[in-house]
Amino acid sequence: MRGGSVVTARRVLLIEDEPNIIEAIRFILSRDGWRVDTHSDGETALAAIRTRAPDLVILDVMLPNRSGYDILHDLRRDAATKALPVLMLTARGQKKDRDLAEKLGVSRFMTKPFSNSEILSTVRELVG
Repeated sequence: MRGGSVVTARRVLLIEDEPNIIEAIRFILSRDGWRVDTHSDGETALAAIRTRAPDLVILDVMLPNRSGYDILHDLRRDAATKALPVLMLTARGQKKDRDLAEKLGVSRFMTKPFSNSEILSTVRELVG
């Protein structure tokens, strides 16, 4: 406790289906004091976001059952999640992919592979 208030870890929900990426991001962010929850199915991602109420979502584009673009579209249409910071990760880094993500309201777009410092600085910047 500091100054009478409980300090809680900032929460990230990582929506990604690749185990190696999940473990890498969990390690990077946990070491920096973040609480990292994970989810790997596009179909149930919105429910996971609503249930866990993260400070930031890291969202893969290519997910089983539903794309990250569809999920981002729905997040931006819902008043409760419209302003939620979303970092989109993808192996598909063509201009059309970036343009679509920006049109749908992504906070930041990052291609795989990424550096540990790039992920950490971007997450810190998006959450403030």
